[in-house]
Amino acid sequence: MTDDALLTSLLAAVAGAPDDVPLRLHVAELLASAHRPADALAHCSHVLIVEPGNPAALALLQRITGALTGGAPAAPRPQPAHEPPTGPLPAPGFDWDKAEQQVADIRFTEPAPGEDVGGPPTEDFRAPERPTVRLSDVGGMDDVKQRLELAFLGPVRNPDMARRFGATARGGLLLYGPPGCGKTFIARAVAGELGARFVEIGIADVLDMWVGRSERNLAEIFRTARRNAPCVLFLDEVDALGQKRSHLTHSGSLRNTVNQLLSEMDSATGANDGVFVLGATNHPWDLDSALRRPGRFDRMLLVLPPDAQARAAILRHHLRDRPVAELDVAKVVKATEHYSGADIAHVCDTAAERALAASMRSGNVQALTTRDMLAAAREVTPSTGPWFAAARNVALFGNTDGSYDDLAAYLKRNRSL
Repeated sequence: MTDDALLTSLLAAVAGAPDDVPLRLHVAELLASAHRPADALAHCSHVLIVEPGNPAALALLQRITGALTGGAPAAPRPQPAHEPPTGPLPAPGFDWDKAEQQVADIRFTEPAPGEDVGGPPTEDFRAPERPTVRLSDVGGMDDVKQRLELAFLGPVRNPDMARRFGATARGGLLLYGPPGCGKTFIARAVAGELGARFVEIGIADVLDMWVGRSERNLAEIFRTARRNAPCVLFLDEVDALGQKRSHLTHSGSLRNTVNQLLSEMDSATGANDGVFVLGATNHPWDLDSALRRPGRFDRMLLVLPPDAQARAAILRHHLRDRPVAELDVAKVVKATEHYSGADIAHVCDTAAERALAASMRSGNVQALTTRDMLAAAREVTPSTGPWFAAARNVALFGNTDGSYDDLAAYLKRNRSL
């Protein structure tokens, strides 16, 4: 096979596997030997994006630039038997501007903790909203509302009195509990109570495949919140962003993301007023312990499945625009104990499907009845069971500091502990 044919074949293989580092390096070596330094440089650049600090790529880059500038090139790496030898590279008509553009965005080292890898954005990361919901719109859950008032909202509303008692609203509040129980809605209601803007951030808004981009995204998110203060910054699935660094030994980029979050939390609580950080997680025990220290997520609030009053409110909300007759709400509320808010919505949808099927068979609208709702409740299994099974072990064996006393008390009331 001729050299040109070999290169053509290898370039096609690179197109099919763009992140294959050994293949990229082999192609770069062949291109350099074929007096195509600009193309070789492009492949080196991609390798350094995938693996910052790759020694073979850095050595090849040094050899190319050394030869092009007339300096002493670095010693070539040992050549395997199947590779052709590489020699000095001439530089006739080399386009330095093109080469500079190809390597301009490369980071040869990962960003240091807290380093701002991007300049100030020209506009907000996401346009903040002003929620209109208040805690009074949250049905039931009186214990949650009371704890929010005492631990978070009270000091914000009464800063002078709070200051006299040494109380502060600095730091973050972590909402945890089974999925589908209204943590996001409560966070919006908190913003509505404070008359603050609201920015909701999910894991997809932060994590990025490129080195340093995740940290830059976090920095821009917090800058947006500070520019729009007073602002409630809500981090959903925060355990995915701030998971224990001891579990990330093989992922330096994720460790740096955790470090960046720690740094931003310190900055948001120490030097910036009016930024209130709320986090939500289903697995607080997976959160890095540094995120739980004072000044960060130093307060936790357990958000349990809706109580009877809340379940009744959720049922009325999801049935308000549907034909209903002979509905005994109390019976349905009793049948949906331990169901999450999302589970109750699914019960309503399932009952509506049954009534719709009956209506299509008869040709007349068949309104929803208690029988339809109870049949749907028997069909839908509550999703909170697996979560409480995992949480029980934490309450039994991982509650050495009392962080999960509320969880343990709930499990004892329900004879699960």
